[in-house]
Amino acid sequence: MVLKNILLIHTGGTISMKEDETTGEVKPGDKNPLVFQTNEIPNIHFFTHELFHLPSPHITPNNMLEIKTFIEKNVNTHSIDGVVITHGTDTLEETAFFLDITLSLSIPVVITGAMRSSNELGSDGLYNLISSLKVATSEKAKDLGVLVVMNDEIHTAKNVTKTHTSNIATFQSPQYGPIGIVNKGGVVFHHKPLLNKPLNVSKLDKKVFLLKAYAGMDDSLFQAIEQHNIDGLVIEALGQGNLPPTLLPGLKKLLNKGIPIVLVSRCFNGIVQDIYGYEGGGRHLKELGMIFSNGLNGQKARLKLMIALETTSDREKLEEIFSI
Repeated sequence: MVLKNILLIHTGGTISMKEDETTGEVKPGDKNPLVFQTNEIPNIHFFTHELFHLPSPHITPNNMLEIKTFIEKNVNTHSIDGVVITHGTDTLEETAFFLDITLSLSIPVVITGAMRSSNELGSDGLYNLISSLKVATSEKAKDLGVLVVMNDEIHTAKNVTKTHTSNIATFQSPQYGPIGIVNKGGVVFHHKPLLNKPLNVSKLDKKVFLLKAYAGMDDSLFQAIEQHNIDGLVIEALGQGNLPPTLLPGLKKLLNKGIPIVLVSRCFNGIVQDIYGYEGGGRHLKELGMIFSNGLNGQKARLKLMIALETTSDREKLEEIFSI
């Protein structure tokens, strides 16, 4: 079997934590147990780096940019056949998506994590890591963008999301399902994603907020964030892309200032559309100048807007970026 060079990046998360046998508390230890558990895996030469040791709620977009830069530097320096990143699950989908829309690599890039810490009964960390290594060393996984491998399934970074607080089958792709599976026989893909041209990013200076719409919501939050000199805003709207009319005064103020506002749905299936023509309906919002996203959830749309604003604030160009 051909020896594969794998860049293995550890960033922390439950996959690297231990459960206290007395209190049941799960927290980072002094050392990441996975660093030692992967040393004996055959047919792989590891370039292993513990980039950070952070719980995933501590991960920031600048950490994501650091991961991207680190991957590019090492892939160019060494003859790397694939990349595997271990990560906490709370923000795993955001890091995966960030890398997916900014990296330009043909080799497999895989992100994985765990729902149970390393010493818990039924721990899934090492198993998920081995599955990810199978994908990262597979020729079939090339040119597929960034993949998330958890619980025997292979998901695209664009579509996957965490759907359960504790279940090991938490990562799902509600719109389209996984694109492949991992089993004892190897890696099987049943369809391929469409890939888009990556977005350029070398810094992240833009301030983008995310709000979620709810019944009876007024524009007081819009008045508050107006004082923060934001560069962009993402709103998780109702249904197909509709908002309570009581939001409109504050919304129009931000739009009149030239602040791009991206609309996604708070539903986890479907896309926003300019269908309803009533006040606050999708068609009305489109006419006001809001940008409609093609199926992203709020947290991913926020990252995409942050990245896009580093190179353009032109509304037509932003609409094109969010249409794919």
